[in-house]
Amino acid sequence: MRLIPMWLIATIVCMPLTVRAERGPFDTDRWYSMLDSVRTRAASENISDAVIKQTLRNPAFIPSIVRSDKNQSEFKLTLDGYLERTVSQSRIRNGQKMRTTYPTMLSRVENKYGVPPHIILAFWGMESNYGAVKARHKLVDAFLTLMYDGRRETFFTNQLIALMKIADKNNLDIGSISGSWAGAMGHFQFIPTTLAQYGVDGNGDGRVDIINNIGDAMFSAGNYLNKLGWNKNERIVRRVTLPADFDLSLLDGKTKLSLPQWAAMGVVNPDGSPIPQNEMSAGLVADIAAIKDIRNAPIETGAGMDADIAPMPVITAYLTYPNFYRIKKWNNSNWYAIAIAELADYLH
Repeated sequence: MRLIPMWLIATIVCMPLTVRAERGPFDTDRWYSMLDSVRTRAASENISDAVIKQTLRNPAFIPSIVRSDKNQSEFKLTLDGYLERTVSQSRIRNGQKMRTTYPTMLSRVENKYGVPPHIILAFWGMESNYGAVKARHKLVDAFLTLMYDGRRETFFTNQLIALMKIADKNNLDIGSISGSWAGAMGHFQFIPTTLAQYGVDGNGDGRVDIINNIGDAMFSAGNYLNKLGWNKNERIVRRVTLPADFDLSLLDGKTKLSLPQWAAMGVVNPDGSPIPQNEMSAGLVADIAAIKDIRNAPIETGAGMDADIAPMPVITAYLTYPNFYRIKKWNNSNWYAIAIAELADYLH
């Protein structure tokens, strides 16, 4: 039987009862078997002994990471609330400042990958507030914790192996690489498998370091968007208004029609003017839940009278073009893609 090191005892003792109850007592045999599996797989994939030893030196189980994984999406903002939080005046000002700070780097990214500065800045602002959001967790511990928890063990095992390969290839100290609880890192919050596929050496030093090197981070983001098919000549979304009785089942972005087809259904610009009439395909996205709440909201019709149903206002929505769906391959969220579009417009 293996002796349990003091660091692991302290971790288990401090573990909240709710976390322990989901799996029962901490299974040290499972933990050590998992570490042995990592060691065996890493060696089979030709990761150096030095990186393997660094990775498995004093690994820790972090209960707060399990809680974060269990409690995702508990609180859902409306679209307006999400945009108010993400496309803030401070984020816009900081993005404008970064544009004047890194004009040459941004131009180099655009020239090589065809992704304009305001797009790169919008992703940078959304992902890390231009590097101001600091990493909280040692990534090795984050991945091992999530692997042990078991909900997506294969996914997080692959992320850890990819991180080990990145550290090996770029001569990085894996023990010092930090990121989010879910394993995203650097200025643009890449997970290791994404970094392995799209990471680029932006400053020519022979390494890819998206955490400490802004050039590497920007070039990697530009390369990723380029590979997703980014079209610099197309916008991302167009804000529009719809008739009050518009079919809400068409507003999740999945139904794609030509612009003339949408126009025939009453889709117009916010000022009432016609939308463009070319044959470009687009979806429509709106906050369906918020619209339903408004439609179902009772209003007082007068003293002593029964409540009635509020008249339906026109609907604000977004036509979503191909670049919108490319953003969703980066982050599969309609709200996120709209926020990128809005922030990019302010930084153009």
